[in-house]
Amino acid sequence: MNEPERILSILSEEIVPAQGCTEPIAIAYAGAKLTEELGSVPDEVRAYLSGNMIKNVKSVKIPASGGMVGIEAAVSMGVLLGDAKQEMMVIANADQSRLPEVEAYVKAGKVTSCFEHTNEKLYIRLEGVKGSDKAVVEIQKYHTNITRLEKNGVSEKLAKGCGSSDETMTDDSFLTIDLIYDTADKIELSLIEPLLSEVIECNSAIAEEGLKNQWGIGIGKTIKEGIEEGVYGDDLKNNITAFTAAGSDARMNGCAMPVMTTSGSGNQGMTCSLPVIKFCEMKNIPRDRLIRGLFFSHLTAIHIKTLIGRLSAYCGAMASCAGVSGAFAYLDGLSLEKIKTAVSNTLGTVSGIICDGAKSSCACKIAAGISFAFDSYVAAKKGRALLSGEGIIGTSAEKTIENVGTLAAEGMLETDEVTVNIMMKE
Repeated sequence: MNEPERILSILSEEIVPAQGCTEPIAIAYAGAKLTEELGSVPDEVRAYLSGNMIKNVKSVKIPASGGMVGIEAAVSMGVLLGDAKQEMMVIANADQSRLPEVEAYVKAGKVTSCFEHTNEKLYIRLEGVKGSDKAVVEIQKYHTNITRLEKNGVSEKLAKGCGSSDETMTDDSFLTIDLIYDTADKIELSLIEPLLSEVIECNSAIAEEGLKNQWGIGIGKTIKEGIEEGVYGDDLKNNITAFTAAGSDARMNGCAMPVMTTSGSGNQGMTCSLPVIKFCEMKNIPRDRLIRGLFFSHLTAIHIKTLIGRLSAYCGAMASCAGVSGAFAYLDGLSLEKIKTAVSNTLGTVSGIICDGAKSSCACKIAAGISFAFDSYVAAKKGRALLSGEGIIGTSAEKTIENVGTLAAEGMLETDEVTVNIMMKE
C-alpha cells in the first residue's frame, strides 16, 4: 500500500463502533465465541486474564446488563446473550428478558476468573466445558484479535486478519505530526468524511445523554450545571470540557449507546472527537474543517499511542488530549510549529495521570486533561512553550512523543503492577 492508502487503512482499523467499555466487551466477545465453538452455553468457564484486563473490567458497568459489573458478568453476558458476529457490538441486541439467566449463571459460580501472568497487556483466554466437550478461545494484542480457537484439542483455522503477529493491523510507525498536518490539509474529503461523520453522530449522541441524565459521578453534567448557575464561566473551554466528560460519564456507567472508539478505547475515541466537535460548533467553523480537525486529532492520538501500547498504567485518554490540543491549534490556523508546541505542552503536563481501571473517574480525568489541552493550545498561540529538558519534554515534538512512549511502556511497568495489586485487594 502507498502512504495515503496506509493512512486510510489505519483509520478504518482504529476507529470502530463499540458498545460499552471495550475490555468487558472483548471478554463478552470471547464468551460468545466460546458458546459458538461448543455449540451451546458452557456448563462452566475459566477466564484467564492479564492484569490490565482485570483492572479495566473490575469496576465498569456493562451495558444492557442491568448495571452488572465484573469479569464473571462480562463472560456470562457473552456466553448466554452474545452474538460473536457483531464483534465489539456483541451484546448490543441482548435479550433483556433473559438477564435473570445471566444473574443466575454468575451466582451459581459458573465462571471462575484467574490472573494470567503474561507480558501481553491485552490477554484473554476462556476455557469452557459442555458435557464431554472442551473449547478454548484466546485473544491477544487487540480486542477482537483471536489467536487461538480450539475444540477438544483440535485448533480451528483462524479468520483472515486474526493471529498473534503485530501484522494483524497496519503498521503506523511511519506517522509523524508533520505528515498528519500535511495530509489533513490535502486529503480528499470524501475519503474520510463517511467515517468521521459517524464519529460525530455517535459520540455527540452519548455526550448529550450524559449532559441530560445522571450517570455515575456526572462530572460533565456538574460542569454544565455550574455554567448555568454562574459557578463557571459560560465560555469555550468549560463547554468543551463539560461536553467531553459527559460522554465518558454515560459510557462508564452502563449507557447502552454505541461510541466510535480510537486505539481500542471508547474513552479515547470520545476524547479525540467531542472537544473538536464542540470547538467547531461554538466558533462556527465549517463542517469540512471539522472533518479535517477530527482527522488530525484522531491520527495524532493514534501516533502517540503507538509506543504506549493498547493498555498501560498511562491513561490513554491523555494521548487523545494531546491530539485535541494540536487540533485546536490546527483549526485556529496556527503554524505547524505552534501546533507541535500545543501537543508537547499537553504531553509534558498530563502524562502523569495514571490508568487505574475503567470506571466513573475516567470522566474526571478526561475533564482535567481536556481543560489543560485547551490551555496548552492558548499558550502555544501566544508562543509560550515548555522547553527541551524540562522533565520529559524532548528537543522536538516527535522526541517528546518518543519519551512518553518510553515512560509508559517501560517506566510505568511497576506502577501498573502495584495498581493492579491494590485493585485486586479492594
